[in-house]
Amino acid sequence: MELSTPLLMMGAPGSPYTRKMRAVLRYRRIPFTIIQQNSKEAEQQPAAKVPLLPTFYLPNESGEIVPTTDSTPLIRRFEKAFDGRSIIPRDPAAAFLDELLEDYADEWLTKCMFHYRWYHEADATKARQILPHWSMENVTDEQIAPIQKMIGDRQIGRLGVVGSNDVTAEVIEESYRRFLRAFDAQLQNSRFLFGNRPASSDFGMMGQLTCLALFDPTPSALTAELAPRVYGWTELVEDLSGKEPREDDWTDVDSLPDSLRGLFAEVGHFHAPFLLANAEAVEKKAEQVETEIDGRPWVQKPFPYQRKCLGWLRASYASLDSNARASVDNILEGSGCEILFA
Repeated sequence: MELSTPLLMMGAPGSPYTRKMRAVLRYRRIPFTIIQQNSKEAEQQPAAKVPLLPTFYLPNESGEIVPTTDSTPLIRRFEKAFDGRSIIPRDPAAAFLDELLEDYADEWLTKCMFHYRWYHEADATKARQILPHWSMENVTDEQIAPIQKMIGDRQIGRLGVVGSNDVTAEVIEESYRRFLRAFDAQLQNSRFLFGNRPASSDFGMMGQLTCLALFDPTPSALTAELAPRVYGWTELVEDLSGKEPREDDWTDVDSLPDSLRGLFAEVGHFHAPFLLANAEAVEKKAEQVETEIDGRPWVQKPFPYQRKCLGWLRASYASLDSNARASVDNILEGSGCEILFA
């Protein structure tokens, strides 16, 4: 189904996926209009069965406008609908590696984001005070106070959904520190993950970092201390509309630097064991995911959507031809990611 522009997107500044998709559209120069969550404009649009941010209002196969969510398939739908300034590497092996890193950003780094925002009191206080002001206008301090409390209580109550709790807190925070060091090393070799032009995984990481590096006080201070390069990169990638990419800006898959292998080692160390343990728990209808990550216990409720993510990654890997799969296997060798595709 052909897509007309401007695309209509409903989102919020505090949503990492809203920031991710806004940056994608800016870079690809796809005209769009954004309306704020909980606004009068948003109330006039059809409601999604599962309200997620951002929500696009796009035609289905019958031409009916329906609310559409999930950033990863949306990116690929827009790749087919709009020519030029692609964010999917042209090499199939690199495209798969990009998909794997995007999944890590969307599904593991978001644990870091949600944890830091609502686990630490200073961060939770800032978030509950500011988030309501993005969608509520012309309200007094007295009127907004109960909304601030309600949002904070609701989000803190959801910490367990992403796996943040007293058992897992140290693992999550160590994973973020290690990510910062690994990503900083990559940015010393290459402006973006797969060369001198951004891929979908760059935007995935940028989206989470708009919260972790730029908004929430605890991880923001940590980012500025450990990886100021990552902090600056995050602000840059929010709007790359003026960058003129060339096809040879993609790094050849056989020439990807060791620093990128270092990032895949982080995926294999933290994200891969969780994906497998979560999938097993979902399949067994267990009440808890119980495993070990980074040598420490990990306990949380099963997350059925992330079981689907693992299935999509495996399907993409299985679709690679023998040459592309050999290139992928070479990059992932020793990273810990191999267990996902064994």
